[in-house]
This record gives sequence, structure tokens and C-alpha cells, in this order.
Amino acid sequence: MTIRVLIADDQEMVRVGFRMILEVQPDIEVVADVPDGISAVRRARELRPDVCLMDIRMPGIDGLEVTKQLCGPGVTDPIKVVVVTTFDLDEYVHTALGYGASGFLLKDAGPALLVEAVRAAVRGDALISPQITVRMLEHFNKSGGGRPKSEDPSEPLTEREMDVVRAAARGLTNTEIGAELFLSLSTVKTHLASVQAKLGARNRVEIAAWAWRSGLLNE
Repeated sequence: MTIRVLIADDQEMVRVGFRMILEVQPDIEVVADVPDGISAVRRARELRPDVCLMDIRMPGIDGLEVTKQLCGPGVTDPIKVVVVTTFDLDEYVHTALGYGASGFLLKDAGPALLVEAVRAAVRGDALISPQITVRMLEHFNKSGGGRPKSEDPSEPLTEREMDVVRAAARGLTNTEIGAELFLSLSTVKTHLASVQAKLGARNRVEIAAWAWRSGLLNE
């Protein structure tokens, strides 16, 4: 299957760079690139790409509002969005994920993570830049934010699931988790999906936040 991608960024050099990175992949096709939020919404609804790569600060309407319109609560036929930005403010991260974004990357994350984020979004996974994940989790751990500390999984996690959760809480990608634990990528995804269901978590950030608050990283 060819993954169809739309790029939205107000900087032409960024759009060209992302296009070059993605189009050398045999399974990815860039169907459009646009310089502003209004064009992003219009072209995304016209073309129905599999994934939109979305900058935050753009003319017209910003990338967060575009994300809300394309995949936010109440959208009947959502389009997957991965936010790719220079700005890693916690407010942006929380808002983007709350609006249904399937990932949040910094522009300096590198070509490999950009490609992996696109593929992860199609799979239904959410990839967050490791440095953002770790900082968010440290914040959750200190503040006790997010889900209540007393909330337990609906079923006990298996020992292997606990290993995968610990690795995710350290900011590792699925590929890195597999390499560290000698698991296939599909097995890692299966474990994470099981954990997500048991915890009632929306994404891997909430899984990792639970791990920090539960003290799993101290064991």
C-alpha cells in the first residue's frame, strides 16, 4: 500500500526537505504541500491523504486548529495528523494530542523518525519525539497530573508488557524497544495495544505517564 502524505508548512525549504525525505521511500507518496492552514484544511478534505504533516505556526489558521478540524473530537471522518514543529511547548503538545494528533515531532528529530512517524500514524500508533516524551513524563511524575495515581489496569500487566512499558517510558521508539528486548516490531505493537486497552490510555504518552507514576522505572 502506498501511504499518501500532505505536507503543511509555511517555509518552502521545509516542505521541499520533507518531500525529498519521504519520496525516496518506496511506500510513501507526497500528494500535496501547502503553505498555510486554510489551504491545509481544503486540500486535505479534497485529497483525503493517509497522513498530514502539520506545522503549528502558519498563516490563516494555525496547525493546532487545522488538527482539530481534521481529526478532533466530533469529526466524523477524521484524517490522521502528525504535528512537526520547531516549538516543543508543553501546551502545544497537550493541545495537539487532545485534538487527536497521531504524533508530535520536532523538526530536528531527523529523517528516520519523520518516516517512522508517518508509518506509525497509518498503523494507528502515536509517535512522540523521545525528548518531548521524557520531559512530559518528568512533569507528570512531579506534578501528579493526568490520570489519578490510584487508577489500576483493568487486568494485571504481564511481565513482558511491563518490560515494554518501561522502555516506552524512557522515550524509546517501537523499533528501539524491539531491539532492546529482542522482540519483533509486531510483538512490541501487540504488547502496547494490550497495555493501552488495560489502562484505557489514548496513546503511548499516557501509557508511559502511568509507568512513571506507578514507580515502574524505579524497580
